[in-house]
Amino acid sequence: MYVKGVGPKRAEDLKGKGLETAADLLTYAPFRYEDRSNVKPVNQLAPGEMATVLAEVKVVHTPRFQRRNLGMVEAVFEDASALRLVGKWFHAQYLANVLTPGTRVALFGKVEFDTYKGELTMLHPDFEILREEEEDEAGLHTGRIVPVYEAAGKTTTRVMRAILKRITDQLPEMEDALPATIRQRLKLPALREATRDLHFPALGTDLRLLNGFRTPAQFRMIFEEFFWLETGMALKRGQARAETGIRFELNDQVREQIKRMLPFKPTGAQKRVLGEIARDMASPAPMSRLLQGDVGSGKTIVAAQAAVIAVENGYQAAVLAPTEILAAQQFLNLKRVFEPIGYTVAPLTGSMTKKEKDVAKRALKAGLVNVLVGTHALLEEDVEFHRLGLAIIDEQHRFGVLQRKALQQKGVTPDVLVMTATPIPRTLALTIYGDLDVSVIDELPPGRKAIQTVHRTKLELEQVYSFVLREVQAGRQAYIVYPVIEENESLAVKAAQAAYQELSTVVFPQLKVGLLHGKLKPDEKEAVMSAFQRGEVQVLVSTTVIEVGVDVPNASVMVVENAERFGLAQIHQLRGRVGRGAAQSYCILVTDKLSDTGKERIRTLVESSDGFHISEMDLRLRGPGEFLGTKQSGLPAFRIGNLLRDREILEIARAEAASFVERPTSEAELEKATRYVREHWQRRYGLALIG
Repeated sequence: MYVKGVGPKRAEDLKGKGLETAADLLTYAPFRYEDRSNVKPVNQLAPGEMATVLAEVKVVHTPRFQRRNLGMVEAVFEDASALRLVGKWFHAQYLANVLTPGTRVALFGKVEFDTYKGELTMLHPDFEILREEEEDEAGLHTGRIVPVYEAAGKTTTRVMRAILKRITDQLPEMEDALPATIRQRLKLPALREATRDLHFPALGTDLRLLNGFRTPAQFRMIFEEFFWLETGMALKRGQARAETGIRFELNDQVREQIKRMLPFKPTGAQKRVLGEIARDMASPAPMSRLLQGDVGSGKTIVAAQAAVIAVENGYQAAVLAPTEILAAQQFLNLKRVFEPIGYTVAPLTGSMTKKEKDVAKRALKAGLVNVLVGTHALLEEDVEFHRLGLAIIDEQHRFGVLQRKALQQKGVTPDVLVMTATPIPRTLALTIYGDLDVSVIDELPPGRKAIQTVHRTKLELEQVYSFVLREVQAGRQAYIVYPVIEENESLAVKAAQAAYQELSTVVFPQLKVGLLHGKLKPDEKEAVMSAFQRGEVQVLVSTTVIEVGVDVPNASVMVVENAERFGLAQIHQLRGRVGRGAAQSYCILVTDKLSDTGKERIRTLVESSDGFHISEMDLRLRGPGEFLGTKQSGLPAFRIGNLLRDREILEIARAEAASFVERPTSEAELEKATRYVREHWQRRYGLALIG
């Protein structure tokens, strides 16, 4: 569809926002609405009110100021009441050639009273030049409820409004892909009507409903966006369940091996979750399960028990970790856990020599390795399993769905267990992991003492270091962590190196201080971590590379420098590195300058140790994109829906989609919906559709 006003340059601006077609523009929702329908003559204006005025330009001048030229333009307007209204614009000299005397305009803005000059004014009012035929309706940008859009490059909200008015005015009848039964049950307006009302609501529409995105038109458009996402997820779930997987036997041999392996009595939550996993593994359909659990909740030991089920049935297990450090940690943990039952655990990472890799690959292919632990190196083409039965993916949010699929394809429909120590709010879990069943370990092992979290300012740093010294002299160890600024790890490394120099030579000259950061080679990182684990390093200065996967029970103090630069979930992860032994542990959050939001974030961490509560707060304060990190590949792109604002609509859409896929009114309707998802999924949500 050709759209007047969109030439090649403007098309490039719009493309930067993912808007390439007229259909894309129709789903580019305003982020708020302004009621500019309060049209008044000048003699009825009251200072402080927002109003629209239809008037004629009488005089335009550009006052000069003594010290500097502010590019100010003043225009005097008069209407039929013959009273003056003065409009003022700074840095807008071009308006002197636009607002020429005799031009009729519609002005919208806040009315002020200039006591010095005794006249009514508007500062930077929105205006629209009127043609005679527009006098009654006061144009597009004033005199009505006006949509306000995010600009796209040089395409301003005003231009966007004009483009969308042209498109919506010539909308043909639109084919409605939403199943008719759902439209009727939820009393949703027709697609064309809803699309028009999304952009240009009728006069008299409740502004509170509009800005809360709860008008019938907005509800329908948000619901539809969520519905098709959840339908795609439900189809993927159904497709996975229809496949023939491995039916693992849960016999006495499996139970005996699990008992011999377990280093401690499992918690009730661990038993419940293992039961859910075991039922999935005993089923003929392949398992696709997400295992969520707070830091220290024992996810690894549950995953190890799942691996026992696979190995005792004659299969192999693979553990995929996102970093070398986490892979090394998982390897050491699992090697220790499986030692009593004689399993062979092997590592495979990018930092290994070619010879080491070749040895591991040959052993794997020959079936001599029971459990393989590694990084992305596991996904390389020449990595062949003898008989892969269980794929375990750790810290799933750092991987994309394609990497999960690549590991699955190393076997014939192996079971998949995805783990994350980052508690993910239900709303996000439904959108990112909607194709997985979810298990949550919501109970910590007994005997763990609550970590005491305190807030200190930079001015109190000396007292913080004194406390660290006392703890180390009592036989404990401490972390001091510095933030990695997004896209600039080098700066963070320099800050950590400078801190290390000062701490090791000036602050703690009598202690053994180590340095760990992302720029170190893998073997250097491993050497530092091993020294810390053995107690040879007493204070570890680090960037966030120790966020996950580091287990040193003797560490009792976590100092987080510049805590205002971290996300809540990230600090909660760091805090989970201590409190793993019998001693009382502490997390000290050191901040510089704090905004009001910053104060709320720090207060949340001091008052709560519940990872799910903290992640909800983090999501609310930072939004989904930042919560997951800008590189997150699993988060769908929404144009109308908002995961924070529209949670209830998402829940409704998920229930409707699941019901529709499981019990469609007809096979033809389901086939039509499947075709729609297949055609629109990847472009619409930016997600890979597997299958």
